[in-house]
Amino acid sequence: METVWDWITVFTFAGLATLLLQRSAEEEPRDHLWQYAPPAVGCALVNYVGNEGYHAPAAVIFVAVVAYIFKVLNVPVPFARK
Repeated sequence: METVWDWITVFTFAGLATLLLQRSAEEEPRDHLWQYAPPAVGCALVNYVGNEGYHAPAAVIFVAVVAYIFKVLNVPVPFARK
């Protein structure tokens, strides 16, 4: 845990794992296990690219990972108007 990318990706992955555990305990799961693979791999890619010094591509990939989590996994957007 030496860089900012380490911290960002670990927190994102921890949130993703928490979401998986919470939803897997539901009577009727809303999503499938394979849907968690792209953002998990994305976190690893963001960490690798960011640690190699390519900060702009890492930021773009990170935004894509977060967008995937909110869009595909149907996580409600915080502070959104209804």
